[in-house]
Amino acid sequence: MRADFIRNYKSVHTWTGILSGLALFIAFYAGALTVFKEPLRRWATPPSAILQPVPLDAAQPLIAQTLATQPAAPRGVTMKVENGQAIPRLEWQVRDPQADDHDDRNTHYYAATLAADGSVQVSEEHPSQLVEFIDVLHRVVGLPADIDPYRWVMGVIAALYFVALVSGVIVLLPSLVKDFFALRVGKNLKRMWLDAHNVVGIVSLPFHIVMALSAVVFAYHDQIYAVQDRMIHQGQWAQPPASAQGSKPVAAPARNPADMLLPSQLVQIVQQAAPGFEPNGLQYTQVTGPRPIVRVWGKDPQAVSPRALGGFAALDPYSGKLLSTDYLSGQQSTPNLFISSFFALHMASFGGTAVLWLYFLLGLAGAWLFYGGNLLWVEARRKAQRKGGAMPTQRRDTAIMAAATVGVCLGCVAGISLTIAAAKWLPGRVEHLASWHVGIYYTVFLASVAWAFWRGAARAAAPLLWLAAACTLTIPLSTLLGWLLPAAGAWADNATLAVDATALAGSLALVWMAKATARRTHHGPADSVWAVPRKLPQPSA
Repeated sequence: MRADFIRNYKSVHTWTGILSGLALFIAFYAGALTVFKEPLRRWATPPSAILQPVPLDAAQPLIAQTLATQPAAPRGVTMKVENGQAIPRLEWQVRDPQADDHDDRNTHYYAATLAADGSVQVSEEHPSQLVEFIDVLHRVVGLPADIDPYRWVMGVIAALYFVALVSGVIVLLPSLVKDFFALRVGKNLKRMWLDAHNVVGIVSLPFHIVMALSAVVFAYHDQIYAVQDRMIHQGQWAQPPASAQGSKPVAAPARNPADMLLPSQLVQIVQQAAPGFEPNGLQYTQVTGPRPIVRVWGKDPQAVSPRALGGFAALDPYSGKLLSTDYLSGQQSTPNLFISSFFALHMASFGGTAVLWLYFLLGLAGAWLFYGGNLLWVEARRKAQRKGGAMPTQRRDTAIMAAATVGVCLGCVAGISLTIAAAKWLPGRVEHLASWHVGIYYTVFLASVAWAFWRGAARAAAPLLWLAAACTLTIPLSTLLGWLLPAAGAWADNATLAVDATALAGSLALVWMAKATARRTHHGPADSVWAVPRKLPQPSA
């Protein structure tokens, strides 16, 4: 391949990577954590909020009474299922009608349980939404809300990301065989980082291609559907059937929720259609109206799930008629399975625990790829001191990008870690937990960015790494204090010790990075943007 072509693609790879790298670091780091949503959710849930499971059919009185007496509930309530048993609580949401489809900031949450006398108790909940907030950071590359304009920004970033992937592969092709497994460890740190960058990028290339393309689709799916409706369906996609047009709606008598089939019967119908199906929730929708539906959610460990939560079958809760299996794991048609595969490949909703850990590691490796790519760009633009000459002044764009890289990336790590740890200290002390989690993250994140620009990359990098290590260490320390001092307000849960162990390993890795960075800033090349200014020995007369 001609050298000028390689130079052009290298320039494309560099600038698309620089433009998207910091946003992608946040997306990948937060995304790696959201792979384990349920363990994180359990870690952040106080013991007082955890109800003991009951047999499925024991929840029927709660379901029937709530749906019959609560005006908002018949629109849609959910009951969680664990290991074939019901969590005796119904949950539903009341959304702001003016809000974006994905924006939950002004949503009100309610829960219903049965009192000792058999009456329904309804309370407005203020869940922490910790996992949901981290997922928002992942979905909209660090922006504060999951709304359409931010999704469009994410789509542009994902498109740049795909261009960077393609151009990077083209740049590496001429030396791929020679350099693929070459990791030259030595004094030339830039060469070592470049080798590691290339190896990680090529090994994880299929994963990154899936992430990039599926993210573009997620960002613009409404626009894609609109074009498809206009080009293929002539604008009739969302129109009612011809037989229904012009006809007057027929008033139907209200249905009595007490006449619905038992939860165990509904689950049994789905399991007969999909023998490997394991339920994790029942969602009742419009059950007092003319078109009642219950969605039985769950997963088949041997099949692809359309969503991270799993898949579902839709039934009539009164007759038990199976209305749809389009989203049922293991029972999808070929076209639906093809579309679901994009979601599954992005969300790791297939293959069980081994795939979850693989995606977690690939997500962290991806975050390092963008962090390392920015460091390589900064180092490539370092002005080297000529022998006998004065210390050069580094380029302004180099200094700015170096400060932005350490501030954004390390601020993200520290902010997410501290807001996770806060989940064990906020309940019972503050009311609006979700707002506190957002506030804690952005306070740490923005302060880290400001510190990096004020002090410069060299002086800020090691302290920010120590901050990230300390914030990450507060996660297992919170659990330890909950075990040693239960009266302090935190708690320990043996079922989520893997969360604490992973955070402890992460904090140790950050400590190692902080020490290595401090050595480089004080003992590395004096003309580097990463070096703390110091006096050089004067030549002898």
